[in-house]
Amino acid sequence: MSGPRIRLAGLADLDVLAPLFDAYRQFYEQPSDLTLARAFLEQRLRRAESVVLLAEDAAGQGLGFCQLYPTFCSVEAQPIFSLYDLFVSPEARRLGLGRALLRAAEGLALERGVARLDLTTARSNARAQALYESEGWVLDQVFLAYQRYPGAARPSLQQA
Repeated sequence: MSGPRIRLAGLADLDVLAPLFDAYRQFYEQPSDLTLARAFLEQRLRRAESVVLLAEDAAGQGLGFCQLYPTFCSVEAQPIFSLYDLFVSPEARRLGLGRALLRAAEGLALERGVARLDLTTARSNARAQALYESEGWVLDQVFLAYQRYPGAARPSLQQA
């Protein structure tokens, strides 16, 4: 009996990936929407806007995934991956799949000549942080991350 394997996913894997992606979004307090999950993944894969690594058991049952977005670092003038999504289904946790997915992402980065992998995670996700640090990921102590939603109201400037 063979253990779980990790491989590149494609459009043919959408039925396996979509429930995992939907569960990932629910973990981050988004409402379940399997149709949205499938459509989002389909667009990313069809347009080659992301790379997805799929962890599955010997029967082809999806156990987890990692989604990487190819982008660039202008300062280093190199391609990088933004590791935006990493998820292992609750029933498959504690099997080392998160670690295996991280290592597979790094292997793919090396294979494709990517200079760096970046990721962000919720401040409250201590378990994931411990995993990342145990794999040699370094917490950025230099840069702050900001967000702006286009069209959102701007705070009024008040004269003192």
